[in-house]
Amino acid sequence: MTSDTPRTRRTAVIWIAVVAAVVVIGVVAAIVGTNLYTSSENAKASAAPSVAASRAPSTLDAADLSGAWTVGGDSEAGYRVHEVLNGSDVTVTGRTDSVTGSATVDGTAITKATITVQVADIATDSAQRDSYFRDSALDTSAFPTATFTLTEPIADAVPSGSGTTKVEATGDLTLHGVTKSVTATLEVGLNGDGVDVSGSIPITFSDFGVQAPSLGFVQVDDAGAVEFLVHATPAT
Repeated sequence: MTSDTPRTRRTAVIWIAVVAAVVVIGVVAAIVGTNLYTSSENAKASAAPSVAASRAPSTLDAADLSGAWTVGGDSEAGYRVHEVLNGSDVTVTGRTDSVTGSATVDGTAITKATITVQVADIATDSAQRDSYFRDSALDTSAFPTATFTLTEPIADAVPSGSGTTKVEATGDLTLHGVTKSVTATLEVGLNGDGVDVSGSIPITFSDFGVQAPSLGFVQVDDAGAVEFLVHATPAT
């Protein structure tokens, strides 16, 4: 039978203190690591697209904008989502410049518009996240594009001068093979040889059959936003 000597008690106390210190250090490291990660990720998140205040002077005749327009170069689109990692808030944005489309302008009204995004090309700073986004969440091999089609004309959308206009656009968003009517808030302004249009469409992923991942330590909100900045020029 082992006697409970002062030396034995001191040894037990030391081991308890060591174990407690290791636990505390582990908890602190996890908290610090999470805070460093969330701060880093939030710093990487792209700002919401907007029509730049320093746009180039327009080379277009503002009185003759009617006709067909093409969307292409200098355009981008993507998403913004909110994650919770170990209780900390993280904003994640993905972007691609694989954006095409067309529009019809009548005076200062946009009467038709279709924008198509190559979803598989949307990228963040994480290859692992992008792989999940492409292969599991949106199944881009089966549904490679997302499309917004205007369903109602937008009156007085295109400004005639150097300012910008803010309007709402109603249309059909097709994502993951599901089409829903949505409303986008747009900012429109002349820029050099064309027109810039920026906007955001709030969406609920489950409405489009997309399951937001929940991995225990990280959970993605079911709601997010589709964001875009497109540059349209008169079709030739």
